[in-house]
This record gives sequence, structure tokens and C-alpha cells, in this order.
Amino acid sequence: MVTDSSSGGQLTNGARVAAFFDLDKTVIAKSSTLAFSRPFFQEGLINRRAVLKSAYAQFVFMLAGADADQMDRMRSHITALCEGWDVEQVRSIVDETLHDIVDPLVYKEATQLITDHKTEGHDVIVVSASGEEIVAPIASMVGATHSVGTRMVVSGGRYSGEIGFYCYGENKAIAAKQFAEEHGYDLEACHAYSDSITDLPLLEVVGHPTVVNPDRALRKVAAQRGWPVLTFSDPVSLRARIPTPSGTAVAAAAVGLGAVAAAGVAWYGLRRRRNR
Repeated sequence: MVTDSSSGGQLTNGARVAAFFDLDKTVIAKSSTLAFSRPFFQEGLINRRAVLKSAYAQFVFMLAGADADQMDRMRSHITALCEGWDVEQVRSIVDETLHDIVDPLVYKEATQLITDHKTEGHDVIVVSASGEEIVAPIASMVGATHSVGTRMVVSGGRYSGEIGFYCYGENKAIAAKQFAEEHGYDLEACHAYSDSITDLPLLEVVGHPTVVNPDRALRKVAAQRGWPVLTFSDPVSLRARIPTPSGTAVAAAAVGLGAVAAAGVAWYGLRRRRNR
């Protein structure tokens, strides 16, 4: 479940400190799972209809984000869509397209905040409902210390269609607690950043929660509790400043990308049913 990209860490008053970052709309400007629909279409893993649905889902995601019910629907479609996909084919697609797709989406404000935390000696951890094989290379790109994401099951070199760990909602808080236990973090001294009300458990488990580009429900909670609110609006290319991840790191970006068109199907189908 957990991926390390460096040793990191510093003792502050006897305890280590970490900053936990959500990924979508907190570090990058779009849904990481939906962003890969085009290269998957080009390589024949999904059809044109799925690409169009994913584009529509991306638009809706940018307007409102996903609530718990919609995320559950996405999870169901993920398991159905990517079952049987060949790991090596997906690995090759990601290797060729990761930087072209993700590089322009990273918020400048997020990279600066990550740099500030690392300057303070804090570990930086990206925690996302996207597949861990997407999350890990993106986390490496932005200079994070560790990452954790949804883990899908692989059998015989292919995706089984089952999810081993769904890094969403309460499970993000569980992951943070696991990191704290394994690395000696004092959660009361730790920070967390997210845009979504579904990440409230993660924000509540640390001593210094901050909301970024919050949805309406999270903005209301932040106002009630006096939490800081940040607005990130300036995606900036990292290509000139951050080295390309090693082949091994990029090769890891495979399983979770099955969510690409699946999430789009979930959004599109839900919206059509509501309209009817």
C-alpha cells in the first residue's frame, strides 16, 4: 500500500512531522484517473465512446467533484473495465505518456508548498483514491517523500478486476495513521491538504488541516472550524525543473489507470439517469 521515494524525515521536538496531500484538484488541476483516457484509446484499451464519456466526466469533476455515492459507482466500474488488461501494455503506455499528460497539470502553488515543507524537514506524502501506480510516479515528479493510493489486484500478469485497498474516505485516515506508526510521525504536529469533503477523516486526523480549492461542503466545515483555505489556480510545467522518474518508478504506473474511462462511465451514466 505504501510507496517510499526517499528516506526523508526530521525530528521536531522529539517527533517527526509529515504533510499529507490529496492529489486531484489539490496538487494537480484535473482528475488523475480521467486524464489518461486518450492514450488508452490510442492503444486500443478503450473505445471512442469511453473517451467521450471520460471527457464529460472530467468537466463535471472540475465543476463539482465527486460525492461518496458517485465514488462508489466509479469503483464498481473500475473493477469491470480493467479486468483482463495486460500489465505490460499498460506499463508501456504510462511510460510514454506520463510526463506529457501530468506535467502541465501540476499547480505551481502546490509545488511551492511541498518545497516549503521539505525545507522545514517535513516528509511529504501524497494520498489519493487514484491507483497507487498512478500516484507513485506523480508523487515522485513533485518531490514527495512517500505516496499511497488505491491498490488493485494483479494475477498472472493481468488485472483481476478486484481492489485490494481503496484509498478513499476513512481509509485515507487509516493510511495516515499507518504512516505515523511506521515512521514515528506525531499526527498532532502533522499537516493535511485536500479539496473534498470526502477527505474530512484525513483532515481531522492531523493537527494542522488546510483546505485547498474546497467543494461547498468542505468550505462550510472549514468556516465552522476556522481551518485555513487556500486557492491554487496556476498549473505550471515541471519538465524543466524536475528530473524524469527512473524507468522503475514510471513502470510502476499501471494498475490504477484502469480507473480512466471507468470513472467517466460512472459520471456519465449517473448524470443521464438523473436527467431522465
